[in-house]
Amino acid sequence: MQGGTVPGLEGQMRSARRNVTLLAAAQAILGSAGPMSFSAGALVGYELLGDDKSLATAPLTGFNIGVALGAIVVATASRFLGRKASFMLGALLAGAGGLVASLALFRSDFWLFAAGLLLIGLSGGFTQKIRFAAADASPSFYKGKAISWILAGGIISAILGPQLAIWAKDYFAPVTFAGTFLALVPLAAAAILVLSFLRLPQKPVGHDHTDEPARPLREIVLTQRFLTGLVCGIGSYALMTFMMTGAPLAMVIGCGMPSEMATLGIQWHVIAMFGPSFFTGMLIARYGAEKVVALGLVILMACALVAHAGVELWNFWTALVLLGIGWNFGFIGSTAIVAASYRPHEADKVQGFNDIVLFGTVALSSFSSGRVFTAYGWNVMNLVIWPVTILCLVLILAEMRAARLRAAASR
Repeated sequence: MQGGTVPGLEGQMRSARRNVTLLAAAQAILGSAGPMSFSAGALVGYELLGDDKSLATAPLTGFNIGVALGAIVVATASRFLGRKASFMLGALLAGAGGLVASLALFRSDFWLFAAGLLLIGLSGGFTQKIRFAAADASPSFYKGKAISWILAGGIISAILGPQLAIWAKDYFAPVTFAGTFLALVPLAAAAILVLSFLRLPQKPVGHDHTDEPARPLREIVLTQRFLTGLVCGIGSYALMTFMMTGAPLAMVIGCGMPSEMATLGIQWHVIAMFGPSFFTGMLIARYGAEKVVALGLVILMACALVAHAGVELWNFWTALVLLGIGWNFGFIGSTAIVAASYRPHEADKVQGFNDIVLFGTVALSSFSSGRVFTAYGWNVMNLVIWPVTILCLVLILAEMRAARLRAAASR
């Protein structure tokens, strides 16, 4: 470890807690780019387009494509620069994306705005790696809690991102939201300062199998456990993105509500996404990741019921809160399942594969969100939740049964 190694479990835990605290702070700062982009992105896209509004969510698709590409770039950057330097590079990309998006608004350039959000999303791919960095820097029994604490930093993101979107929206009036995206520059600088204090271990903590050769990626990703974690993670995240992207359009364009109400709805949604993280890790430790994922899927079904019940403000806000809680349980639980499917020295390639597939699918969900809303409306969007959650529940139940059989066979 940089700066010397402290022997024993107590030293590992002290180092892990310090790194997790710093990584959670960086997550809180950089994570605000996501809710900020989703609060404003679809509305900006809608205003910049001509008569055909079906591409209104294309900039947010660019954001999610950037996240998928970022999963590839961060894996390469981590190999050559180390994780600390690669995270700082990711923060620089966030600042650059904010500058490009702001410039695009001054020029009323739709596709330049989409390019700016792609850069911000690319930074998001780096940010997504933070949860794995925290897990890899922690002893095995602390990994679930470490992931939860990283995502708990998203509570600050939930407040900071939408509030910046509201506060800086008219800073350069009449160029709406230019100030919002320009605010990413000082945020990126603050994140770089926090990351400069990291002292990550050179190898994952708990790496007790250095003599074992790494398995081929194909062998790992075809295991039932990995596939269950991957599909449930995709289902939870893609549904959340699909609904969150369409909600501001449904509220402002479909129902004539003020944009501030849509932004506050996204704020409550993101708070609900990360608020449960303070105890999600404890739930996983006590009941198992599979049961927590199943609970998240049931909550997503409840979100569909509330959203389908009406188009009043309370329907949208309650559905968005349920959407956030369901995502939290589904995604953190799925991440824990994936993290348990590989050995420490197999981490980078498996994590990279997981995030590429995950965020590539999420990009498609955000793109389809605008098109489905424009063509069919909000009620049809809600129906998409049902087949996805049912498929994921079937996989989770099958994995729980397989886990019991594996446990019985090992006795």
